[in-house]
Amino acid sequence: MRSRLLFLTVLLIIICASCQPTKKKTEPEKEAVTGATYTNPLRERGAEPWAVFYKGKYYYTQGSENRIMLWETNDITNLNDSLERSVWIPTDPSNSHHLWAPEMHRINNKWYIYFAADDGNMDNHQIYVIENDAAIPTEGKFVMKGRIPTDKDNNWAIHASTFEHNGQRYMIWCGWQKRRTDSETQCIYIASMENPWTLSSDRVLISKPEYEWECQWVNPDGSKTAYPIHVNEAPHFFQPKNKDKVCIFYSASGSWTPYYCVGLLTADANANLLDPASWKKHPTPVFMQDPENEVFGPGGISFTSSPDGKECYMLYHARQVPNDAPGAIDSRSPRLQKIDWDKDGMPVLGIPQKKEEPMAKPSGSPIN
Repeated sequence: MRSRLLFLTVLLIIICASCQPTKKKTEPEKEAVTGATYTNPLRERGAEPWAVFYKGKYYYTQGSENRIMLWETNDITNLNDSLERSVWIPTDPSNSHHLWAPEMHRINNKWYIYFAADDGNMDNHQIYVIENDAAIPTEGKFVMKGRIPTDKDNNWAIHASTFEHNGQRYMIWCGWQKRRTDSETQCIYIASMENPWTLSSDRVLISKPEYEWECQWVNPDGSKTAYPIHVNEAPHFFQPKNKDKVCIFYSASGSWTPYYCVGLLTADANANLLDPASWKKHPTPVFMQDPENEVFGPGGISFTSSPDGKECYMLYHARQVPNDAPGAIDSRSPRLQKIDWDKDGMPVLGIPQKKEEPMAKPSGSPIN
């Protein structure tokens, strides 16, 4: 009897085991897959993302209100586990508030961070630049080089970026033609530079909001700013593969709306970049919201390379909802995705990828 009960017990265990669903992947296989992929967003919150890849490390920053932060990592997709350091806390009341869109550049063996700030009144935004001569930007000390006046009337100016082309350095930025009264128009300007903190030419307007997709300021739910604001901002220089053109990507329409998107200006590589006639505007956005993927208001783009230099990636910010409720915390978050190229070597930005959609890490990234 005892042997029969033992036989029935063993038989029951075998039957139960055979009924269990088989695992599609072993745990080590699952870890290998997730280690080679990443998902957006890179951080829970943050706008105006920017990253430089230098000597095996990414140095990442994003917009803030009262300081400039740098993240150092060998894996841009793993910012939450990277070194985080405050590199600039302003003490001058004239530039201690609303530190927008910091950008870091390596110029003449020194580090420069361009940013916009004000005295507490956002109508007084101006452009500033700080300098660090250390080999690594998270070391040494950044010092103020000063405000960069953009015109004789000291018009409102934000989102400065700089690039060198054909032996000449330029600055591009967003500014007002004149101080606003009952409406606001933000335009893209360019000027040549004498050095990283001084302009050497008058500002030249190369783009202003013209198309309907550049002039959206009212949200789908009817919420809006106190007055019309038409936007061209956040310009970023980029050169296509065959280097026959100069590209400036910029953001258009209100950043508080789902209609915030990316436009494109192009000029011939040998053209006079200070001549407005040299620039041609693409008639439609080149990167915009995708409600199906629940990504709204993508913009503020910049570009960085994979660790091995074989791939090009775009950083941008976006929301998961069409717009934040009045008074709510800004829900924009930084994202990263690989870009493609068309037959002429021009970048193809594609569509913003869905949150938590696995994507292959940049080529040459460490696999954990």
